[in-house]
Amino acid sequence: MTTLDDDKPTPKGELILQIVPLPSDTNANGDVFAGWLVKQMDIAAATIAGRISQGRNATVAMDRMEFLSPLRVGSQVGCYCELVDIGRSSMKIEVEVWTLDRTAKHPRKVTEGRFVYVAIDEHGRIREVPEQS
Repeated sequence: MTTLDDDKPTPKGELILQIVPLPSDTNANGDVFAGWLVKQMDIAAATIAGRISQGRNATVAMDRMEFLSPLRVGSQVGCYCELVDIGRSSMKIEVEVWTLDRTAKHPRKVTEGRFVYVAIDEHGRIREVPEQS
């Protein structure tokens, strides 16, 4: 980022998932369900957790969630993920969701949240996260 665009917010983290919400993803008022969006965020963060844990993982918590603006059907939705912390068996991942509406020229932030995962073995028991290089 240069000093010329410091006032233009951009997503933090790596783009992990892109998807377009369809009319079937809305409630009776035509708004995209918050639960649909949380599902996409969980999928994106679990992808990062799987890479880090080199195997299975399970969502154990969502520390916080803030919805900043509505999500419109047909918009291009991007989930950006950033690893915040690694514990012995846990991983904290920040997820930002940005959208580009069909008629917009610039993306806007829709929501953010922090997801916590634990690494699990083939029997569903908690295991250590492998050493990161």
